[in-house]
Amino acid sequence: MNRLCVYTKDIQLVTGKSERYCRTIIANIKKNLKKEKHQCVTIEEFCDYQGLKIEDVRNVLKR
Repeated sequence: MNRLCVYTKDIQLVTGKSERYCRTIIANIKKNLKKEKHQCVTIEEFCDYQGLKIEDVRNVLKR
């Protein structure tokens, strides 16, 4: 996977949660990092927020 940004569908694959819940996760990450609405959340930022290993997340997203 060569992407830097993580999207709602990616978070759904990793967490198994609903689309709405995953959009809330992205919103919370942006709020905590003081990002603007148009800025994306990186895989690394998501992993830091959720306490996950980046290698594990990348492996799930490769499938």
